Amino acid sequence: MVARWIEQQWQGSSAWQMLLIPLAGVFGMITALRRQLYQWGWMRAQRLPVPVIVVGNISVGGTGKTPLVIWLAQQLQLHGYRPGIISRGYGGSATQIPRSVHPDSSPLEVGDEPVLLARDSGCPVWVGRDRAAAGRALLVAHAAVNVLISDDGLQHYRLARDMELAVMDGARGFGNRRLLPAGPLREPLARLSRVDALVANQIDTARPADVPADLPVFFMALQATRCVNLADPSRTTDVTAFIGQRVHAVAGIGNPQRFFEQLEALGIQAEPHVFPDHHAYAAQELAWPDTILMTAKDAVKCSAFATPNMWVLPVQAVLQPNLIELVLAKLGNRHG
Repeated sequence: MVARWIEQQWQGSSAWQMLLIPLAGVFGMITALRRQLYQWGWMRAQRLPVPVIVVGNISVGGTGKTPLVIWLAQQLQLHGYRPGIISRGYGGSATQIPRSVHPDSSPLEVGDEPVLLARDSGCPVWVGRDRAAAGRALLVAHAAVNVLISDDGLQHYRLARDMELAVMDGARGFGNRRLLPAGPLREPLARLSRVDALVANQIDTARPADVPADLPVFFMALQATRCVNLADPSRTTDVTAFIGQRVHAVAGIGNPQRFFEQLEALGIQAEPHVFPDHHAYAAQELAWPDTILMTAKDAVKCSAFATPNMWVLPVQAVLQPNLIELVLAKLGNRHG
C-alpha cells in the first residue's frame, strides 16, 4: 500500500516532493557520472561474443518487460536465432551466482520473473547480479546461443549492448518526470534519445508525450488467454466462466492495478489483494474458499501449495510486426 501511495504521489506535484528535489539532483549527478565513466572508457564495459539486446526502462515499477522479453525470444527463434536470457534475479536468495534457471527452479532462490521466463520462453535462462558474468556463464553452458536478451539492465552499463529497447507503461507514463526520490525516473527523459526504440504498453496508439521526435515507438498490448488451474494445469477455462462469481484477485507485481483493471474489463468483479512486488507467498495468505485469480508471475511462487480454487490468467504480448523487423535489421541477420 505504501508503494502504491508513493506512485500516486509521483503522478503530480506536492510540497514533500519539493523537499526531495535536492536529493534527486544528487541522484542524477551520480547516475550521470557513472554513465559517463563507462562512455569515456574509464570504467570498462564487458563485451560478450554474441549480440546483446537490453530490454529495460527509465522508470521504476512494472512496465511489461517480462512479456516483451518472452515475445522477443519467441520471435527471434522463429527467425532462426538461438537466444538466451539473462536477468539479475530480483527476490532470489541464491548465493551461488551466476546460476542457471529451469522451469522447476525455486523462485525463492532465483527470483520469480526468471522462472517465468524459463517456463514460457523456451530459452536457457541464467541469473546474476553481474549480468556480464551471467552472460558468459550461459554461453559456456549453451554454446549454440547466438544472441542474448537482458531482462532489465538498461542502467547496468557494465554489460556492453548492441541494442536497447525501453519499455513504458502508457497508463502511468513518466509520472511527474522527476528523478528518484522526487519522482519515478531512474534516469532523465533525455536518456531515451540513446535507446533504439520505445515500447509503449498501452492500447491506444497515441504517441507518448516527452519522447524524442525521431525515436521509433511501438505499441504493445497484453492479451489475456484462457485461465489455467494452478493445481491441475490440464484444466483450462474461458475467463468469462468467473463472471458473477465471488473472486479474489491476487497481484504482487510492479503495477497491480493493471491486473485488476484487466479483470474488470473482462467483466469480472473481483476483490483485489495487493502484495509487494516479488512477494514470497505463504499458503495461509491465500486461504480463501472462493475462486482466486492471479498473474503468471504470482503463480510461480504459489504452485507449491496450489489448491483447486487457484487459477492463473496468463497474458501474451501483442506487438506491431515491424518491431522484430527493426531488431533483425539491428542484428544484421547474424545467426552465428
